[in-house]
Amino acid sequence: MKRSGSLLDTSEDSQHSTNKAPPTKKALEDNSKDMSLNDSGSHVSLVENLPVEKVEHGERVAILDFGAQYGKVIDRRVRELRVQSEMFPLNTTAKQILDLGGFKAIIISGGPNSVYDPEAPTIDPKIFNCGLPVLGICYGFQLMNRINGGSVTREQIREDGACEIKINNSVKLFDELEEVQTVLLTHGDSVSESTVADGFTVIARSGHHVAGICNEVRQLYGVQFHPEVDLTVHGSKMFQNFLFKVAGCCGNFTIQNREQACIAEIKQIVGDKKVLVMVSGGVDSAVCAALLSRALGPNRVTAIHIDNGFMRHEESDAVEKSLAALNLPLHRFNYGTTFRSSTEHMKYGELSLDECDDPELKRRIIGNTFIRVKDAVMKELKINHDEYFLGQGTLRPDLIESASALASGHADTIKTHHNDTHLVRELRKEGKVVEPLKDFHKDEVRELGKDLGLPESIVQRHPFPGPGLAIRILCSSDRRPEFSFTGPLYEQNPVNVIAFTEKFLDAALNPSQGYYENQIFEVARMNALATLSENDREIASKQTFQVNAHILPIKTVGVQGDARSYSYSVALSTDERPIPWKLLFAYASVIPKLHYGVNRVCYAFGPKIDSSIDDLTRTFLVPHTVTKLQMADHIANNILFGRHRNSNGAQFPNVGSRISQMPVVMIPIDFDRDRTVAGSYRHSIVLRPFVTSDFMTGQAAIPGVHLPEETLLEMDHAIRTGVIGISRVLLDMTCKPPGTTEWE
Repeated sequence: MKRSGSLLDTSEDSQHSTNKAPPTKKALEDNSKDMSLNDSGSHVSLVENLPVEKVEHGERVAILDFGAQYGKVIDRRVRELRVQSEMFPLNTTAKQILDLGGFKAIIISGGPNSVYDPEAPTIDPKIFNCGLPVLGICYGFQLMNRINGGSVTREQIREDGACEIKINNSVKLFDELEEVQTVLLTHGDSVSESTVADGFTVIARSGHHVAGICNEVRQLYGVQFHPEVDLTVHGSKMFQNFLFKVAGCCGNFTIQNREQACIAEIKQIVGDKKVLVMVSGGVDSAVCAALLSRALGPNRVTAIHIDNGFMRHEESDAVEKSLAALNLPLHRFNYGTTFRSSTEHMKYGELSLDECDDPELKRRIIGNTFIRVKDAVMKELKINHDEYFLGQGTLRPDLIESASALASGHADTIKTHHNDTHLVRELRKEGKVVEPLKDFHKDEVRELGKDLGLPESIVQRHPFPGPGLAIRILCSSDRRPEFSFTGPLYEQNPVNVIAFTEKFLDAALNPSQGYYENQIFEVARMNALATLSENDREIASKQTFQVNAHILPIKTVGVQGDARSYSYSVALSTDERPIPWKLLFAYASVIPKLHYGVNRVCYAFGPKIDSSIDDLTRTFLVPHTVTKLQMADHIANNILFGRHRNSNGAQFPNVGSRISQMPVVMIPIDFDRDRTVAGSYRHSIVLRPFVTSDFMTGQAAIPGVHLPEETLLEMDHAIRTGVIGISRVLLDMTCKPPGTTEWE
């Protein structure tokens, strides 16, 4: 349906009130006219004029970027150890690196590709014979093994999440580490004992998978896991060993003051013009605004806050107060109706935001509408486009997840960020965007914010997405969804998909409760036991209670094997009390490894769920739906931050600082609906407390470990009793990967 009226007709809802990071090295284009053959006879394009200084002597590490979601974190880990690092396009040759001088080692990142894909990227084989130590990570490890004569195979069970591996701590890479290590594994292709390249030895194992190899004579090391992320507990020690004990670095590189570098970059880009910066109230946009004000002066920075109709309860008032701490005047606008009625051109007509149930399309509409509304605001404020740049608090993870060329030329698109949509990229091409934080991660931004003198309330504020609650409301236009599981598990079993899948999961989650005559279910039971850690396997072997698993007919975004996944969620429930959190979280990590079609697992508070979910609540981004989530989010956050008293008048403790973020999500599911009534009308709420420091990977908060169980139980009770039309409250138990922090 096409909406009448102009998108920028703001008379109805406009309420105006006032109150260096180093430059990113852009991926260089392949020079198709200047090709050379590598040793294997394949073509490798030459990259000329690399943006790296040539030196006679130095202590640098070259990082070849294969599009890993965590590629930039490698760069950061190296810099944290006071070693200079340089990011290179993957087609950089060994000769080019050596000719630049001053390099002590090479690190090859992971990536979303399979080494056997016809279009899979590769590297110059001479990298492994150039005399420099090499560390290959994930995809880089598989390439190292294959190019040196080994092979890689696709296994039945993939690995996605924190896993325990056994290492050989007599090799330099693992020096001074315990034999058992917790690491992040995320891959489908694997190396086995029989496929390791000649001359290499196995130095790490994850079950029957090879998790690490080395040729110490040639100083070549490869690991299937990601040592750069938080989920690899001692990853920093591994980098330290590689840089100092293998490569012989000294760690005497000090990066110049990043604040001054950012200020210099802003001045160089903006010149004598001005900047318009949109402030959401989050730490990223606040630090960006403060940095712009420090560089240019408050008279050359116009800060605007646009209420898109999807803010938290009283959020815009809080934004206005927080910006006052920066002594930066804020122009505030309400464009809720404009956003809801915004349209996107479809193949047949147009679709407005409040008619849309596609998560990527929702993000695209919101992101593009921000840009269009920005133009309307500039017109209202009588701002000349030619005199202004657009300032954005875009971070490195935003660009990586959006597969922006500013971050990586080969990353897989996980989700489109509102600050990296098509219209934003067009403005970048015109040179009209200034993003001084584009080389920063969240914790680095917080440190910068402290240096800028921002108050703790802003610096430590939990992240909140620019699109707001719009991407925390899962919409649905279907009453009876159809499941679309595919793969070998279903090819030989043309049965009821839901019943079959839930039986498969039942076998995996109740492994101590007997032998299954159906071979598929027995394999699921045995694989579940094999995948559990030794301690969790012992707990599972003594399990006498039933854990039920139900497939939710909704998909959420995730990261599996460095690539985007858009897969189903599973809800676990049990009558066992106290709630067996340790076992439930163990099963939550096992399920995505056993079933490729699942990337998120939750626990549903309340009694055990017995019925399958066969319909959805019709849900769109209309005001009463948004209000429902605003109320649930407000209640949950009041409890989290100690602003809530229970029915007995007891004050709950402030535990908000124990976690990094807690999205509150609404899903279109009524778990306990009256089957005699046609259709589903209630929703459920998902709590997503999350613990991370790099905001690229992280741990789902565990009750009794990261948060008091009483806090979460009170959230369950208060939301169900305080918000009309809520069926259940769930706790998201999924680490990242395989599930992203946000559901959409």
